Amino acid sequence: MTAVPGPGDPTGPVRSREPIRLSVDVSAVPVKPVGAGRYTLELVSALAPRPDVDLQLWTRRDDRHRWRDLAPSARVVGASPSARPARLLWEQVGLPLHLARAGIDVHHGPHYTMPEHTSVPVVVTVHDLSFFEAPHWHERSKVVLFRRAITVAARRAGAIVCPSQVTADELARWCRVDGEVFVAHHGVDTARFRPVEPVAGGDADLLARLEPGLVGPDGSLHRFVVFVGTLEPRKDVPNLVRAFGKVAGRHPDVRLILAGGDGWGAEAVRAAVAAVSSRSRILRIGYVPDAAVPALLRSATVVAYPALYEGFGLPALEALACGAPLVTTSGTAMEEVAGSAAVLVPPGDTRALADVLDELLDRGPRGGPRGGTEREPSGDIGARRRRGLEIAVRHTWSASAEQHLVAYHSVVG
Repeated sequence: MTAVPGPGDPTGPVRSREPIRLSVDVSAVPVKPVGAGRYTLELVSALAPRPDVDLQLWTRRDDRHRWRDLAPSARVVGASPSARPARLLWEQVGLPLHLARAGIDVHHGPHYTMPEHTSVPVVVTVHDLSFFEAPHWHERSKVVLFRRAITVAARRAGAIVCPSQVTADELARWCRVDGEVFVAHHGVDTARFRPVEPVAGGDADLLARLEPGLVGPDGSLHRFVVFVGTLEPRKDVPNLVRAFGKVAGRHPDVRLILAGGDGWGAEAVRAAVAAVSSRSRILRIGYVPDAAVPALLRSATVVAYPALYEGFGLPALEALACGAPLVTTSGTAMEEVAGSAAVLVPPGDTRALADVLDELLDRGPRGGPRGGTEREPSGDIGARRRRGLEIAVRHTWSASAEQHLVAYHSVVG
């Protein structure tokens, strides 16, 4: 395992006189990105303006304009087909030819896969090992595809980037790894994810337009517990619904907000909501635009991220950056990042999650408008909040990009 120096660390990589000629395959990033897609967008945004990086992006043929707007200094080549099977075939057949002609120093596959036959050094990001650890959380076709992709990357990539030590340890447990492994935590944009709203009253106005059910008759926001993320089995949202059902009677003013699009297996969430008596106070608001996510997090009485497993758990870090009380799961990558800034419960433990929600709702703000000044909760909540803000300041996308550059330079030459 490689210890990665932080920004400004004198032991960091020695830069060559010429910028490193880096290409990144961004063809897998959907129009509404979450998870790995968000990671790719943020990483490219951090790398593109750097004077020590000469960046080229490979996009879908119908997706060039988005990336040109995002990274105007990069060369953007729309070469990949849009459909997944054709895109994966292009990565193996077409991309190696493009790489050879473009004079690339190192290529980055940011989503598990890589061109298997190319003379250009390759770095691959392995986000998690859930396809090995818990294949029942995924569609069978994806398990077959990504198990093979991760195994190939572990053997053939010059270096592997993992977003957490948890993921790096699992990679070593499941695969023979011939390349060097680098741990590079994700970052958070603290200009957007911060505890103070940009304009007083702006969050309430934005959230009222997003979901009218968040606002009471007097125009103030209801208190609410919020989950942000795709509704898929490993997020364990049904368990959160059941835990909320256990405490909803004691907190009649509180809503549960499920913010995220349906993933594979979302039927279990619908069934869990239908089974609790407090179902009318559970609001499923779907995919939330990026601009609204910080407002949702900093206005929440509690942010709950009860995922059974994650490679990193970016929503948890974003909640800390917004100063929100966070409850998440122990023994996971979220504990690695958040530590004592979050309240930790065992994965899948409905009673423990309900008890923590009950306690945090008892001690949290009692409703009313969420103003433009910082709130200072009392007791342990205040201490956790301060630790969370300190953690968020250290986790920037600029620092993550610097850590990726260590991996890129390790395979060049």
